[in-house]
Amino acid sequence: MSIQQTQDEIVEEFELFDDWDGKYEYLIDLGKKLPPLRQDQKIDDNLIRGCQSRVWLDAHLAGDKLIFEGDSDAIIVKGIVALLLRVLSGHRPGEIVAADLNFLEKIGLRQHLAQTRANGLAAMVKQMKAYGLAYHAQQA
Repeated sequence: MSIQQTQDEIVEEFELFDDWDGKYEYLIDLGKKLPPLRQDQKIDDNLIRGCQSRVWLDAHLAGDKLIFEGDSDAIIVKGIVALLLRVLSGHRPGEIVAADLNFLEKIGLRQHLAQTRANGLAAMVKQMKAYGLAYHAQQA
């Protein structure tokens, strides 16, 4: 499934909810289902700067695909991490760099986050794209 197809699928899932209470519950469920990072991955190098809560993001290549793993100590943020991993993990680095993550606006997530959480979301996306750029440069 392409990055855009996954985003479209997420938008459809969020359209099933009438209000943000339901959407937050869904994010919490996604966070609970996200496998935790191993302790050796919860290091300062993997910590996302600019997040209100602690968020760790690890990346590695598997063949020509970039695999992301992430975790957070805040349950809603962990749900947001799960969404980002679902969209970007398992794609080629160049695809990740070029991706327009339009689902964040379409589901209204950015508008429903406090400013500090919105800044953290932007920092997560920036870090994932930076990993994509770094691995893409290695493959070139």
